[in-house]
Amino acid sequence: MAKKRFLEAISLAVREEMEKDEKVFVMGLDIRKGIMGITKGYLEDFGEKRVIDTPLSELGFTGLGVGAAMAGLRPVIEYQINTLHYLGMEQLVNQAAKLRYMTGGQVNIPLTVIVAGAGGGGGMAAQHSDNTYAQLVHLGMKVVVPSTPYDAKGLIKQAIREDDPVVVFDPARINTLRGEVPDEEYYIPLGVGDVKKEGTDVTIVAIGHLVRESLRVAKELEKEGISAEVVDPRTLFPLDKEIILNSVKKTGRLVVVDDGYRFCSFASEVASIVSEEGFEYLKAPIKRVTRAQVPAPYSKILENELIPKQENILAAVRSITSIVAKG
Repeated sequence: MAKKRFLEAISLAVREEMEKDEKVFVMGLDIRKGIMGITKGYLEDFGEKRVIDTPLSELGFTGLGVGAAMAGLRPVIEYQINTLHYLGMEQLVNQAAKLRYMTGGQVNIPLTVIVAGAGGGGGMAAQHSDNTYAQLVHLGMKVVVPSTPYDAKGLIKQAIREDDPVVVFDPARINTLRGEVPDEEYYIPLGVGDVKKEGTDVTIVAIGHLVRESLRVAKELEKEGISAEVVDPRTLFPLDKEIILNSVKKTGRLVVVDDGYRFCSFASEVASIVSEEGFEYLKAPIKRVTRAQVPAPYSKILENELIPKQENILAAVRSITSIVAKG
């Protein structure tokens, strides 16, 4: 088992699926040059018909992907920055997400969209720094946010094989993260979460790059006598509700960590689910750690105040585990 960088694991996943199935092809901006790192070397290995550079029109090439999927191909689209999906929203949520239903199951839409620069933290200002997965979940899209190289490879390989459209968010902050990736082939089913660390006093549900931050927080909390369980949903929709509810049943406390804006966030949905279906398990109020409800500043110093970080997670956990810590 070799160690791979997060971005390398994504590249391997797409490459392996292209090698196995000639119906799989990639397209997007600067795909042939592999500017985002995912498709480096693809042009030489797969040729111009399966590695397609597109004009600067997300609406246009997303529509092309939808049509290709309806025709029986398995397109993989790369968006260089997450907010670029705003430009393709009509095709994503009004066509790709609905056509199977609207045709009475006569067509499938096996379209995979990889958002290669998801999240903030890079000083790219308000128009390029939103985390947009909650919008797509709200509108019925299958959404995947991996947090490790292992998960990234297994989830993307599964996404490409799905008969429904899937959007995969690649958190930019962990693109260089290294982790073990098996040499043998494997797939991770969508809708199956993972407990990254077991604990007994508080459940931390974290998304994407914030899983790593939450694991660091859990290690720090151990010094204070607090045992934190870290749950990674991996797939936001369909969501593995049971893994979250079972964890809260064990710990009695919940902190949801989400690099999205607070109102109508994914964190809000998780909190709502646990309030409705697991209220009797709770020993303390649910806490959400999210972005502030303001556009991302260009200044990195100010932006770092916006984005959830370890000190915010620690404060949230401590606020509902003070009795545990004193005991």
